[in-house]
Amino acid sequence: MRAGLCQRRYSESANKPGFQAVIKMGNFMIEQQILDLIFNFWVGLAVLIIVLVKYTIKFVPQNRAYVVERFGKFNKTMEAGLNFLVPFMDKVAYDRSFKEQAVDVPSQAAITRDNISLVVDGVLYLKVLDPYKASYGVDDYVYAVTQLAQTTMRSEIGKIELDKTFEEREALNTNIVAAINEASGPWGVQVLRYEIKDIEPPRTVLEAMERQMKAEREKRAVILESEGERQSSINVAEGDKRAKVLAAEADKAEQILRAEGEAQALSLIH
Repeated sequence: MRAGLCQRRYSESANKPGFQAVIKMGNFMIEQQILDLIFNFWVGLAVLIIVLVKYTIKFVPQNRAYVVERFGKFNKTMEAGLNFLVPFMDKVAYDRSFKEQAVDVPSQAAITRDNISLVVDGVLYLKVLDPYKASYGVDDYVYAVTQLAQTTMRSEIGKIELDKTFEEREALNTNIVAAINEASGPWGVQVLRYEIKDIEPPRTVLEAMERQMKAEREKRAVILESEGERQSSINVAEGDKRAKVLAAEADKAEQILRAEGEAQALSLIH
C-alpha cells in the first residue's frame, strides 16, 4: 500500500513540467559528456600519431650521418635521406658531418736538432670517414687529432736543424699528415692537409739572423761594387787598347800612303 502510494506520487511529479525539464537537462548533459569523451579520444589519438610520426621519421641532411642506439647499444647508421626509427626504443646518439673541417692547432714550443727552441702553430684539415669509429673509437676525435698533431710536430721538428725548418716546411707538413693518419685510423677520421702557419724563433736567434742577413747584404754589396770597379777597369783598358790599335793602324796607313806617294813620284822622275 505504501509502495503504491509512492508510485502514485512519482507519477504525479513526473507529469509536472519542471520535473520533465530537469530530466531533459540531465540527458543533454550526459550526451554532452559522451561527445566530449569522444572528442578528447580523437584529439589524444591525433596527438599520439603526430608524436609517433615525429619520432619515427627522420630526414638526414646531405653530408651528414646519424648514429642510432637501441636501448643504449649501437643499432645502425642513418645516411642522408628518409630514415625510420622505432619509437621509444631508438634514439639518435651522435650526429657526424662528412664535410671537411678546419681545426686550429694551438701554438707550442718545439726544440730543433741543434737545440733551438721554436714556437710553432698550424691549421689541420680533417674529414670523418667512419661515423661509427668517430663516435665509439674515441671520446672527442677533434681534440685527439689536435693533440696528436702537436706531438707529431714536436717530433718532426726535433729531427731537423733551425735553418732547415724554413726551407723544408712542405716536407714537414707531409710528414706530419702521414704520421697522424697512421695513428688515427681507429678513430674513423682522415687528415687531408696540415699547414704550419707560423714559426717563431727566440728573439736572440732572430737578432742573430738579422745580423747574418745584414752581413750577407753588405757582402753582396761589396762584391757587386768590386765587380763594378773591375768591369769599369776592364772597360777602360779595353778602351785604351782599342785607341792604341786604332792609332797604330792610322800610323801604318799613313806610312803606307806616304811610301806609295814617294814611289809614284820617283817613277815619274825616271
